[in-house]
Amino acid sequence: MRGKPAHELRRGWTTGACATAAVKAALIRLWGGAFPEAVTLILPRGEAPRFALAHHASGADWAEAGIIKDAGDDPDVTHGALIVARVAASSGGIVFRGGEGVGTVTMPGLPIAPGEPAINPVPRRMMIAEVEALAAEYGAAPDVEITVSIPGGARIALKTWNPRLGIEGGLSILGTTGVVRPFSCAAWIASIHRGVDVARAVGLAHVAGCTGAQSELAVQKLYGLPDHAMLDMGDFVGGLVKYLCRHPVPHLTVGGGIGKLSKLAQGARDLHSSRTQVDFTRLADLCGVPEVAGARTALHAYEMVGAPLAEAVARDAKGELDKMTEDKGISVDVVVCDRAGGILARAR
Repeated sequence: MRGKPAHELRRGWTTGACATAAVKAALIRLWGGAFPEAVTLILPRGEAPRFALAHHASGADWAEAGIIKDAGDDPDVTHGALIVARVAASSGGIVFRGGEGVGTVTMPGLPIAPGEPAINPVPRRMMIAEVEALAAEYGAAPDVEITVSIPGGARIALKTWNPRLGIEGGLSILGTTGVVRPFSCAAWIASIHRGVDVARAVGLAHVAGCTGAQSELAVQKLYGLPDHAMLDMGDFVGGLVKYLCRHPVPHLTVGGGIGKLSKLAQGARDLHSSRTQVDFTRLADLCGVPEVAGARTALHAYEMVGAPLAEAVARDAKGELDKMTEDKGISVDVVVCDRAGGILARAR
């Protein structure tokens, strides 16, 4: 279990905030004649971080600046990436382009239309606001082409959910507040929501949420599901089901190890080890074997009892999901897996 940090965790800044700061610095060069050493942004909730330039270059009618992404104490895969924005004179208002390492949206269901660079709506609005403010300050027309790049972004994106969401070729420029809060569940839950949105938009009738990689592989193979049907649920079964109840898909499969699904069977909605624990007395009652009350882990309990325990966990986990999805038009099933991805039990 993760202990409480000895000091307050340091927050960081989103890719959207970094891209906006880079746009601001590049525009100052394009319209003002010299790059600043750093720029300050006013973020949507009033924070005013200062961003130092890590890269700059310019030509006759363009300028670009780069900001190193600082995610604070959050384990963000984009921490340390260089976020580059190039601005160039244009005659058609403000246009967004995706450069190296920024993905392209290829499927419906996301807040950006297919064919567009994966620069989300709030970062776009932030950049537009900077263009308009600086155009007024320098007496320039707010007509610019903005190209955002992340060198190495295509490689980094393989560690994210982007390929599954139909974002190809790189990362997304994200952020609604501009702030990365360490170990926040919000980003994970938002990704679950986007996965459901994509599945619905392409007409999928069956999606799956799994607690880990091995159970995900087992469930995907069992049902022959496409990648974009596999939702990165992790420990957030409650968050997934709550969103599905508002945005239903006809069939949901939940897969996982016996430990995580034992918690679901006992009514937990968040399955993380730091927030919920298996109640072994209840597990003993569930399978009718008193000795299970002294088990060290759910796997140990399974080794004591065998298939009847896995079947009971699957049954009661499905019962909890049925209660959560009652009258929502969603059929559910549960697949309990071992650590190698073997199927121990199913409830349908």
